Amino acid sequence: MQKPKKKTAPSKAGRPERKADRQSKPESGKSSEIGPGERINRYLATCGLCSRREADRWIAEGRIALNGKTVEQPGVKIGRGDIVAVDGRVVTPALENTYILYNKPRGLLCSRKDAKGRPLIYEHLDIAANVQSVGRLDMDSEGLLILTDNGALAQKLTHPGAKIPRQYRVRITGQLSLESLESLRRGGIDIGDGELSDPWEITVDSGARGHSWFTVTIHRGRWREIRRTVQACGHEVRRLLRTRFGPLKLDPEMPPGAWRNLTAGELRQLKKAAAFGQKG
Repeated sequence: MQKPKKKTAPSKAGRPERKADRQSKPESGKSSEIGPGERINRYLATCGLCSRREADRWIAEGRIALNGKTVEQPGVKIGRGDIVAVDGRVVTPALENTYILYNKPRGLLCSRKDAKGRPLIYEHLDIAANVQSVGRLDMDSEGLLILTDNGALAQKLTHPGAKIPRQYRVRITGQLSLESLESLRRGGIDIGDGELSDPWEITVDSGARGHSWFTVTIHRGRWREIRRTVQACGHEVRRLLRTRFGPLKLDPEMPPGAWRNLTAGELRQLKKAAAFGQKG
């Protein structure tokens, strides 16, 4: 288990190697090899230096060169054997993908930048610029979050049709009535913006004066889905903790803010769930 560390600048060869990477490598797939017709902004993202959008800005600023010539158009494509440089330094893609399990604390945004200057998860993670969260937890939510630079896998896991189960523990104001429980299990509640709630797998865990806890499993992960649904039933969410994403579960001994690489077994299970969801 690793404690959060401050970000380090990428090396000229792409993603910097961390001590944890040297100690125990998770099962990894090689990054997509660069073939004919690969856009240069995607190549730079694969190197772990920046996002594709930021790469386009670097091109506009004249910082990118291809085979010794400054790149002037963002749509330039490269192939095997081409040499790409940023600020005069040659860059190459990372050899392996990154897969991370993170216990996100409350009060952090799952975003690379925020116009309001609010704190971000990436300020507390020593990862390359192209490693992104698989889906998001809103600022006031916490718990299990997967991050990777494998964009194809992330897309499969978050596609609505995949129906990857996501489990949460939720603390709300008041106590759910039997009628509300039936409605939540049945689905079809108006949650605003022309959307109806999906059927929930929900179990009430405990209740006390003024609040109660329940466990719920959802399969699509729409924007603020749980908060909006609970509010439509006349309650407010006071705490929202994701405890499971697909086959992965949050280790109760993993404190908020801690993160680690996925094990080889966890990665196999995650890829299997993504493949099954795609077929479904």
